[in-house]
Amino acid sequence: MASPLQYGDPPRLGPFVIQARLHSMPAGFVYLGQADDGRAVSIALLTRGAALDGAARDRFVTAVRESSPRRGTVLTGPAVLESDLGEAPWAATPYLPGRPGAERYLEPVMVGGILLGEVHGPDYVPYWLTDRAPALPGAGRAPRPATETRRRVLLALGVLLALLLMGVVIAILLFRGLDETEPLRRPLPPTVFEPTPPPTPESQQPQPEPSPSPSQSTPGGTSPGLPPGEESDPGDEI
Repeated sequence: MASPLQYGDPPRLGPFVIQARLHSMPAGFVYLGQADDGRAVSIALLTRGAALDGAARDRFVTAVRESSPRRGTVLTGPAVLESDLGEAPWAATPYLPGRPGAERYLEPVMVGGILLGEVHGPDYVPYWLTDRAPALPGAGRAPRPATETRRRVLLALGVLLALLLMGVVIAILLFRGLDETEPLRRPLPPTVFEPTPPPTPESQQPQPEPSPSPSQSTPGGTSPGLPPGEESDPGDEI
């Protein structure tokens, strides 16, 4: 079912005027166009993401070339009326309501999952799938910016050197100002260490030995001063 054109759709592709959208597929769009003689055509155009991918673009080009009429071959689909297989490839076929048209060229662009026995592997999702804008001819690459002239380059270099020199001068002035404002510090007098004399040992004087005290006489004992074995005379005690 045809739908109105949207922002970004091309108004014209080759000799065909784009009138409406017929299909919106992951790899591209199918438009309803009109030739100069009034014939209705179905035009397949890749998305910008698919057109920038070399492998996806090659699959689209291969599908278009295989549908081209060759000697000794039988066409299984509609014939290609006009095509552009450059950076933004597209192909146009006659439009027949209710029959497949140019969308058959977009189907091989997508790659499905891998079949491993009875279990399917993870589905392959192309990195360009999010770029859904139509690939417009001549708008694939952005124009290169104009190069600066030699005069402008030299002027910019001179300004840069002047700024660097100014920064160096400001840094020198700041360091000199800090040195001048800092007060001068007087050096401290040197510390003189005087050694302490060692202590002299005190002389010890010999102490006299204590004399033995006279022992008192005991009854029935000997008198002091007499040799043992001699008894004192009782008359001597008086």
